[in-house]
Amino acid sequence: MCFSPEVDLAAGLVIGAIGIDALRHVEDRRDVAIATVPVVLGAHQLIESVVWRGLEGRVPTAATEVAIAAYLVIALGVVPVLVPWAVKRTERDSRRRSMMAPFVVLGVVVAAVLVFSLADAPYGASIGGRYIAYHARVIGGGVTAGAYAVAVCAPLLLSSSSLLRVFGAFNVIAFFALSTLLVAGLISLWCVWAAVSSIVIVRYLHGVATAGEPSGTGVRLPDRLDGKRV
Repeated sequence: MCFSPEVDLAAGLVIGAIGIDALRHVEDRRDVAIATVPVVLGAHQLIESVVWRGLEGRVPTAATEVAIAAYLVIALGVVPVLVPWAVKRTERDSRRRSMMAPFVVLGVVVAAVLVFSLADAPYGASIGGRYIAYHARVIGGGVTAGAYAVAVCAPLLLSSSSLLRVFGAFNVIAFFALSTLLVAGLISLWCVWAAVSSIVIVRYLHGVATAGEPSGTGVRLPDRLDGKRV
């Protein structure tokens, strides 16, 4: 979600390119899910650029309705499952993976509630100045929104990678700060945070590819392997 169709389109292309670079640096299938996150975020921005154009009357109504539905399904049904699962999947420490598992389950439950909410009541979108306001009745209201935030943010805070932990802490701050700006009707900067998130993921994958372990884990490779120096 961003503040103009042009910025949404540009952000989608840039984030998508970052996602392709992330996938290029995957050397372990455990990292495929987290490398997919920027691709999903990029597609999300591109879809919203269609929503913008549709609400401005430049795209057929049918295409606009499909774009609105796709945008909401990704935001409410895909992200709360993909993010915690991707972080758990890339985690090398089995104890930490076990700690993350409940948040993956929570993400699945939240996604199910939100998708059911979309199916159960009318939804739509309108231009609210420098952002698009999406209208949907959410079962559970603030409780569901809070559970969404926990499911997405908590696994990052539990990661053995210092990079992902720091990012997780900033993610909590960004979630509430950007939500406040949006609720106040000022501006939407979610596309900026999507770009930042994608860059962090690529940096993390670069660390994995270079060191053989997640960036910032503090894990040292042994000085000797099979009696020979490495």
